[in-house]
Amino acid sequence: MVQAPRIAVIGVGNTFRRDDGIGPAVVRRLRERAVERPLPPSVELADCDGETGRLMSLWEGAELAIVIDAAHAHPGHPGRVHRFGLEGPYAGPAAASSHGLGLGEAIELSDVLGRLPDRLLVLAVEGADRSLGTGLTPAVAAVVDRLAATVEAEITLHRDARARHTGHRVNGERRPADG
Repeated sequence: MVQAPRIAVIGVGNTFRRDDGIGPAVVRRLRERAVERPLPPSVELADCDGETGRLMSLWEGAELAIVIDAAHAHPGHPGRVHRFGLEGPYAGPAAASSHGLGLGEAIELSDVLGRLPDRLLVLAVEGADRSLGTGLTPAVAAVVDRLAATVEAEITLHRDARARHTGHRVNGERRPADG
């Protein structure tokens, strides 16, 4: 029996720092959407403050890890989404994050320790406001539903690609990956 892939969806951020809470907001929306359209049981949804060790433990052993985080650019375009993908060994600069340490360091350290997920996708959203307070600014809040749909689509694409490579069952019968 082929075991379902473990997929980690990690919302990075601090909900008490306005737009820095985009990651947890998307994870919360995914939980809400899962009431009507359940995610596969192999999908783990998690919030994280961006601490390096916690990030590494959340994605270790995953076939796919999707990280949603706030990013800051100057000049910024609040709500703009940047997509960074990593498959195989890491060979680039640290990913942009709103945290002093965290995502980039977790990627680099995971690579050195052989603990990267098979595939890592980072969705970084430019924010406008990191001040103390709750609630996303309108431009950032406007992308939450779109990001939740993107995450669901990535999970489906990953599951379908895996089924093609490992074969799948149709009416209880195993079919080859190409048929």
